[in-house]
Amino acid sequence: MTTSTTAGPRAAEPLLSLRDVTKTFPGGRRRTGAGAPVRAVDGVSLDVAAGETLGLVGESGCGKSTTGRMIVRLLEPTTGSITYDGRDIGHLGRRELKPLRRELQMVFQDPHSSLNPRQTVARIIADPLLVQGSPAAEARRRAAELMELVGLIPEHLDRFPHEFSGGQAQRIGIARSLATRPRLIVADEPVSALDVSVQAQIVNLMERLQRELGLAYLFIAHDLSVVKRVCDRVAVMYLGRIVEVGAKERVYAAPAHPYTRALLSAVPLPDPAAERARERIVLPGDPPSPATPPPGCTFHPRCPKAQEICRSEAPLLRVATAGEAREVACHFPETDPPPNGT
Repeated sequence: MTTSTTAGPRAAEPLLSLRDVTKTFPGGRRRTGAGAPVRAVDGVSLDVAAGETLGLVGESGCGKSTTGRMIVRLLEPTTGSITYDGRDIGHLGRRELKPLRRELQMVFQDPHSSLNPRQTVARIIADPLLVQGSPAAEARRRAAELMELVGLIPEHLDRFPHEFSGGQAQRIGIARSLATRPRLIVADEPVSALDVSVQAQIVNLMERLQRELGLAYLFIAHDLSVVKRVCDRVAVMYLGRIVEVGAKERVYAAPAHPYTRALLSAVPLPDPAAERARERIVLPGDPPSPATPPPGCTFHPRCPKAQEICRSEAPLLRVATAGEAREVACHFPETDPPPNGT
């Protein structure tokens, strides 16, 4: 288990704070072959300030989406605390959560599968308001306002999701997330299912909405190019644990964890000459199963710098260099920028 405070100068009280959060799913013989429990999230600690965007990145299956779903309480954490606006919400009951759901919303990866095909767009967007007790007429007026806010035509409120393109459907999903005027949105791979040109449009929309509405985002993604553009800070996750977190500029310019360095080496560079010249880091093997994680540092079977201590002792997430706005969980963190850039 790793513990941490967030690196760098922060607000006195973050809007969202996770401390030592874990999520364990019961194992099954069909999935693991041994019935071992699966620890999908293993001691995650994160802060998100009001109005900022924190990017959460890592390989598929590392626990990013599970973390996001626990924040909005679609899943309950096994242990640890999730504090929103000074209140621990990690284990609240359904009745206590209802008013909080106004302020915590989620945008899902696949826009069409997250929209009910049997409901009109008006009902889809208005549904959070209806659940909270708003009159139907008021909810419909708000739905029309939101359609315009996200760049869609309000007159299309009575259409069904299949009548919209993927990008338009994601705009509908964003509009739904804004219905109750939230302060924090968990965006789970919100552009990964879209074409590149449409991705840029959705990213532009989310940035504009953040400026206009003062939103905070937890932006979950595997595309580090998108994360670099939209996020203020970046947290890198591996096998359920945060291995590096800090200011975007510092993490991208000089990644301290070997895993972060490997991820960034795979991001294409706009300069063809620099792309040909740089070193690309290829990690051996596949990530271990969360049902049977290796002892010590879970990254050590794939790490080129692993030593005996890495095999027996899990590193804590701690400040990499005194006074630096970045933390790393590594016994032997990198101290220099990678050769040929990232």
